[in-house]
Amino acid sequence: MKHVILIIAVAITALSCNNSNSKNLSAFDKQLEANKHPGKKLMETHCYVCHSPDADHDNRIGPPMIAIKKHYINEETSKEEFIESITSWINNPNEKDAKMKGAVRRFGVMPKQAFPENAVEQIADYLFDYEIEQPEWFEEHFNEEKGKQHGQGQGKGHGQGKGKGKGKGRHQQQAHTEINSLPYGERGLKYALSTKAVLGKNLMGTIQKKGTLEALNFCNVRAYPLTDSMATTFSANIKRVSDKPRNPFNQANETELDFINKFKNDLKDGNEIKPAVIENENTVTVYYPITTNSMCLQCHGKIDKDIVPEVSERLATLYPKDKAVGYDINQVRGIWNITYSK
Repeated sequence: MKHVILIIAVAITALSCNNSNSKNLSAFDKQLEANKHPGKKLMETHCYVCHSPDADHDNRIGPPMIAIKKHYINEETSKEEFIESITSWINNPNEKDAKMKGAVRRFGVMPKQAFPENAVEQIADYLFDYEIEQPEWFEEHFNEEKGKQHGQGQGKGHGQGKGKGKGKGRHQQQAHTEINSLPYGERGLKYALSTKAVLGKNLMGTIQKKGTLEALNFCNVRAYPLTDSMATTFSANIKRVSDKPRNPFNQANETELDFINKFKNDLKDGNEIKPAVIENENTVTVYYPITTNSMCLQCHGKIDKDIVPEVSERLATLYPKDKAVGYDINQVRGIWNITYSK
């Protein structure tokens, strides 16, 4: 009898281990699936400048993406309804139709943005199906906002994804990947997007609080130091260059001009925009386009149409040789040049 009990105990233990391994494998597979979803990269590229999960509560310029997800999904929301709601808002952001009234009061209505074809649908599809990063402060903030105790009453659409809330600071399923272990192109893109997020947060924060004229002063004085700071953080050389530079120091060289033209053609032809990777013996250089949106046109659009006279006058004072005007939305204004050691 003892032998029978022992065999049963061993069998139960083995079954328990197998089930545990199966669950772990399932979670791992789910994470790989999420990382491969095109909506993830599109969200990081187009949304994280204003909606980054890394910005702190007091100095951010827009709600984090997890907040948008929670306000748009409830127990009855289907994926089709969610995608339609997000797409409708992106196509026509306005105060009347806003579902996040508090965010509109604090940050204002988001500017209308230009996205690549089907990008919004892919971002929304990704948001609906997968858990996404959230700031450490967010879970407590969300519960206080809803008048609930921490960690209670969070079902579909109220936690990270469609399951239960995971608790403050816990980023399930999509744990932070060590940057150095990323493929070369992904690593360079991470450096570029992180720098873009820092510059964008400071620039748009200045526009919101002090206006476009003061934002020009920010670009003139603070853009280079912030870029250099990020370069130091990543132990990389980070440059922004253009075929039509505002500052002559940002003039693209012959190699960079070739990549600018390549990205312009890719955008025109509707091709997927991917980082261009050049490997040398000990270093890697990654190129990635800088594209315009409606906010950019305040300083980079058409004179007397998008750029108001006082801004035009300030530009002429700060940048007498300015070439960086005349753009429309969703055009290549320049490229990132990121070089780092292998």
